[in-house]
Amino acid sequence: MKTKFAMALIASAIALPLQAAGQFSSYVDGKGQISLPKDFRSNFVHLGSWAVADQKSASHGFHDVYAERKAVEHYRKTGKFPDGATLVKEIRKLETGPLTTGDPVHWGSNPAVWFVMVKDSKGRFPNNPLWEDGWGWAMYKADAPMKNVATSYKADCQACHIPAAQTDRVFIQGYPTLKGN
Repeated sequence: MKTKFAMALIASAIALPLQAAGQFSSYVDGKGQISLPKDFRSNFVHLGSWAVADQKSASHGFHDVYAERKAVEHYRKTGKFPDGATLVKEIRKLETGPLTTGDPVHWGSNPAVWFVMVKDSKGRFPNNPLWEDGWGWAMYKADAPMKNVATSYKADCQACHIPAAQTDRVFIQGYPTLKGN
């Protein structure tokens, strides 16, 4: 009897951080590991798009950015992302060619990489190198969409987001949906 009780107590202690993290974000586990939302194209709101046409740029491709509807509604009211907000940037390969609408025309084709940011205004994961500047950071490549290949915010994410420091590390100028447009 004591063994069953002890096992149940241990199991509930292990589950508590996961439940608490689940209340914070369903895409973050108790250790701060971020997963790529599988339903972002159908259940998130499209914030905006842009294309980086420079083939030498590490950001070359067609960028689409999505966020949860509740995060968009909160941002429109307050000008800030709520705690737990999840943003997904999908970068697709950039294709170019002549179409009846113009020549050349650029469009996004196959996904190449996904970036995921989760807002953390409380600093829940202070010893995790992927949680800094008020966000959790993750990167997934098309050849392994279940594996976060980012190793640290400073090495993999910070340099690109420094120019957006004044807007909470998010390039909001490319997201007309946040303005209600």
